Formats: sequence, structure tokens, C-alpha cells
Amino acid sequence: MSAVREELPEGRYGRSADERADRKLKIVGAVLGAGLIAMIGWFGYDYVSGQRISAEIIKFDVTADDQVQVHLEVRKDADARGSCTLRSRAEDGSEVGRRDVRFDARESRIDEVVTVRTTARATSAELAGCVADDGPKG
Repeated sequence: MSAVREELPEGRYGRSADERADRKLKIVGAVLGAGLIAMIGWFGYDYVSGQRISAEIIKFDVTADDQVQVHLEVRKDADARGSCTLRSRAEDGSEVGRRDVRFDARESRIDEVVTVRTTARATSAELAGCVADDGPKG
């Protein structure tokens, strides 16, 4: 007995329509994936390079019921000016203190201990954010 073949002999008549469609989908997917990765990379680079002032809290110490000492380290372009906002929170999470700190010195790295006055005993201090002035001022 001979078996009946339902498929064409392999390699004899070229690729099937399904194989061609699969290949096109793979190419389109690879191009779109590469474009997405490039776009994410560009946005990440633009975000990091576009920040003229960045800061971090090195440590904080609750020194009294109405104040917190915050050791703040600021990194910026030497000609950049701006401010950072610090806030402190109570144990229940409510904000009990806030302070804006200006940085106008022509230095690229500033270490400063700042006192944040509070309305109740704080349990934490955090950096809310930093903002650079629009342009360098001389």
C-alpha cells in the first residue's frame, strides 16, 4: 500500500504563504522591538543628562520634638542654581515639616546640614525633589 501525501514535496515549490508571512512578522517585530529599545534609551539619556541638580539625603537625625537635622549632598553643574525641597513626616505618615533649600554657590558638589522645623515629632526626612532655575546666572 502506498500512503497518500497531503503536502507538497519539501523544497520543490518554494516557501509556502504561511512561511513568508511568518518571516515578515519576525522582521517587523524585530524592527519595532529595536525602535522601542532605542526610544527608551533616548528618553533615559535625556532624563539623566537634562537634570542640572540632583541630591540625596545622606542621613537625618531627629534632634528635638520640633526639628530634624538633615545631611544633604547636592551634585550640580558649577553654574547651575536652584533649590531642593525637604520634608519630614510623623509616625502616622502626615507631613509635619517642609523646607526649601537654595543652592546658588558656584560649586559642583555641596554637602550641607539643614535644619527642618516641624510642627510635631518627626520620624523621617525625605527629599521631595530638586529644581534648577531656568538658566545660569552670573
